[in-house]
Amino acid sequence: MDSALLQKSPLFAGITPEEIERLLHCLGGRVKSYGKGDFIFHAGAVLHQIGLVISGKVQVVKEDYWGNRLIFSSMEQGQLFGESYACLQKEPLEVSIVSATDSQILFLDLEHALSVCTCACGCHTRLIRNLMTILAKHNLNLTRKVQHMGQKTTREKLLAYLWSISQKEQSEEFDIPYNRQELADYLAVDRSAMSAELSRMKAEGLVEFHKNHFRLTEHSMEDF
Repeated sequence: MDSALLQKSPLFAGITPEEIERLLHCLGGRVKSYGKGDFIFHAGAVLHQIGLVISGKVQVVKEDYWGNRLIFSSMEQGQLFGESYACLQKEPLEVSIVSATDSQILFLDLEHALSVCTCACGCHTRLIRNLMTILAKHNLNLTRKVQHMGQKTTREKLLAYLWSISQKEQSEEFDIPYNRQELADYLAVDRSAMSAELSRMKAEGLVEFHKNHFRLTEHSMEDF
């Protein structure tokens, strides 16, 4: 395992490569590969481990009886998933976790992560603090999603989402982590209707885009 790569993850922030190696041993770290579309965890599973994306992209999704999919969040290299349910341990997943591309995932035993090891090392305490910060940020992202979903029209949902990404990146020009179908699934709107609305917004000078690259104009804020 490349400790230098893991050092870039928020989970291991402030922890040296040597300390990461010790933590991986302590937490039973193991890497598993998945293909595009593979389920990492199915809804109903009980988690005892957290996953960290080494490469690729992972999505948290909910599918209904008719196969319609709602995307809750997307995680890429260095990001964590499953930590909320793993903390609860006995609470079954209400969502599924899917590999959106070919991916490699590092799994860590959360029970060992939350209890200080026999060495009582400072890096373990730092890891717990990092985990708490990640949990807080994930809760904030869920709050933002509720704000996006609370908008009444497809245009309002699009603008709310795009402006949140713009503010996060501190730039009017940015990339989003979704293709068109994934964006429609995230916003819970029809893809065709969403694409038509994006075209109208572009024609009105509110937004410019190419694939997943967007640029918001000053007129978009006035419209929103």
